[in-house]
Amino acid sequence: MQRHGGKILSDQLVKLGVRRVFSVPGESFLAALDGLYDSGIANIVCRQEGGAAMMAEAYGKMTGTPGVCFVTRGPGATNASAGIHIARQDSTPMVMFVGQIDNRQTDREAFQEVDYRAMFGGLAKWVAQVDQTDRLPEYIARAFRIAQSGRPGPVVLALPENMLSAQADVPDIHLPDPVVPSLSSDQVQAVMHLLAEAERPLVVVGGPHWSRQAQADLQAFAEIQQVPVATGFRRQDRIDNHHGCYAGDLNVGVNPKLAQRVRDADTLILIGTRFGDIETQGYALVDPASPGKKIVHIHADPDELGRVYTPDVGIVATAPVALQALAQAEHAGEWASWTAAARADYEAWITPQESPGNLKQEAVIKWLSDMLPDDAIVTNGAGNYAAWLHRYFVYKGYGTSLAPTSGSMGYGLPAAISASLEHPDRTVVCLAGDGCFQMTCNELSTAAQHGATPIVIVMDNGRYGTIRMHQERHFPGRVSGTAMANPDFAALARAYGGHGELVTRSEDFPEAFARAQASGTFAVIGCKVDEEALTPTATLSQVRKSAGG
Repeated sequence: MQRHGGKILSDQLVKLGVRRVFSVPGESFLAALDGLYDSGIANIVCRQEGGAAMMAEAYGKMTGTPGVCFVTRGPGATNASAGIHIARQDSTPMVMFVGQIDNRQTDREAFQEVDYRAMFGGLAKWVAQVDQTDRLPEYIARAFRIAQSGRPGPVVLALPENMLSAQADVPDIHLPDPVVPSLSSDQVQAVMHLLAEAERPLVVVGGPHWSRQAQADLQAFAEIQQVPVATGFRRQDRIDNHHGCYAGDLNVGVNPKLAQRVRDADTLILIGTRFGDIETQGYALVDPASPGKKIVHIHADPDELGRVYTPDVGIVATAPVALQALAQAEHAGEWASWTAAARADYEAWITPQESPGNLKQEAVIKWLSDMLPDDAIVTNGAGNYAAWLHRYFVYKGYGTSLAPTSGSMGYGLPAAISASLEHPDRTVVCLAGDGCFQMTCNELSTAAQHGATPIVIVMDNGRYGTIRMHQERHFPGRVSGTAMANPDFAALARAYGGHGELVTRSEDFPEAFARAQASGTFAVIGCKVDEEALTPTATLSQVRKSAGG
């Protein structure tokens, strides 16, 4: 049966189980839009390609299947590149379709022409251009396989407009279920042998592929062995933070005692995580050239084993597969006191320290941590405000955190919209800074159009707080380029058709949140934060003074 390329594309996506795509329309892929028209796939029309790509990335994080995004050529693709970078560093499966010029005009610098292989070559797992209509199913199936194989990541397919509009008679491709290998008894024995020899072991978990069952297996393994477990940067929902073996997360503002525990550990068991720059504080906690400890590294991609740290035991497996086997292993040693000390350090760390001003971020975060349902989804982007979230919010269930390990600003709102559409029965809260929020706040219009109902909490201190912090440390008192003039965030929400609140005191936050929940629509709660509240551990004046300002 003859079909135009856009119809072939949409039929193949249906075959692959795609339920929702995120897009900003462009004339370069009109045939694809026509194919989506009666496909049954929901097309979430966004306001800017960066937001669309971030929503698709969040979908990939939540489902473990590729988030799909459609953007137009040239400026559309460049706008979307932030989402590709997030998916790459966060190991998220994602497929982005980019409109392309008529391929008969290639290399003439036609209107909005871009060589996408060159542009995305260092960002994506694979970049290709489909030049023959009858090869669309082949390329799409391969894109989905690559996006999900090994270490997941983003794939970019360029679609010349003449190819999409042309007709072809070609069958759809069915992808078989992937074969998931299990750990052999010898591999389990090798891990447990190294663990049994340890005096101060530390388990660090993170990365992709996780599930509720994987969380349960991790907790069973930790309980049987009585070993401390730390999570990678922005992977705090890999374990119930109430668990007695949980020792905290290795983030930008890491607990100094946890950082020291990484140094002191004689054996690291790394499961799913790449154990990269942030987790190691710029590779200072563990020297790649001379780690000074035994390392077990379990990762789905063989290329990650030995990429930075050479493991004593390296195993190619996903975290869920590894934990399913390790949870059955017998008790190997006595580390209860070491683990109890790690837990005590964590509990002391999350005891709120008072910050300046009438609106205290630690009070807001602790209230949210105590009062939100255990399955509430919390999203955030990047900025100093997130330090309060990572320190004081206690994550309970798997799949409750959506945050960019790439440190991308603007991520929280698009991710929250995607989460609200995927889980309309769950509470979705986005925590954002004023600078972070304004990078994608136009997506409130997307929420209004498609019925997403996240509650957005904007910490408003009138500046780019993280950069101001570094500025005060290096050039104290010389403020340049970090101050912002902000809108009335509550009024902005109302202008988009949502609910808006302004809160200036911590004690007023619970009632404002209750009204936001009762509104039945998306909401923005603007929280005025004192300028002195720079970090959870230091005021602006203290940072300036310590730098000699």
